[in-house]
Amino acid sequence: MTMTVHVDIVSAEAEIFSGLAEMVIAPAIQGEVGILPLHAQYITQLTEGAVRLKINDQHEESFYVTGGMLEVQPHKVTVLSDTALRVHDIDEKAALEAKQNAEKRLSDKKAAFDHAKAQAELAKAMLQLRAIEKLRKRLKR
Repeated sequence: MTMTVHVDIVSAEAEIFSGLAEMVIAPAIQGEVGILPLHAQYITQLTEGAVRLKINDQHEESFYVTGGMLEVQPHKVTVLSDTALRVHDIDEKAALEAKQNAEKRLSDKKAAFDHAKAQAELAKAMLQLRAIEKLRKRLKR
């Protein structure tokens, strides 16, 4: 029987993933780290990038994080990030449209709108597009 570790990936907005994985690969500040079940206790900062979970030999899931913290216990790994996105849930067309709409609203000096909301929408769209681009680069390797 293959050993697994429980993984929780949590953003400021919601729990993104909770389940078992055979391996966790994360973008730590000192470089990419691989975490297997029964790993020694460990805590580190994360940089922006992909957190990859090897669920089993046939299935891997990827998540895009903007940074945060990684906490490792022998039977549990926790990823805490301000923003975390499940990579396969990102809709590139919708992100491009949201980016263009937010940029248009921000450039219109005469229109009455919530400036902070438009900036947040632009930041979210840019994050999604950056996640797609980084994933494409990783897949080309």
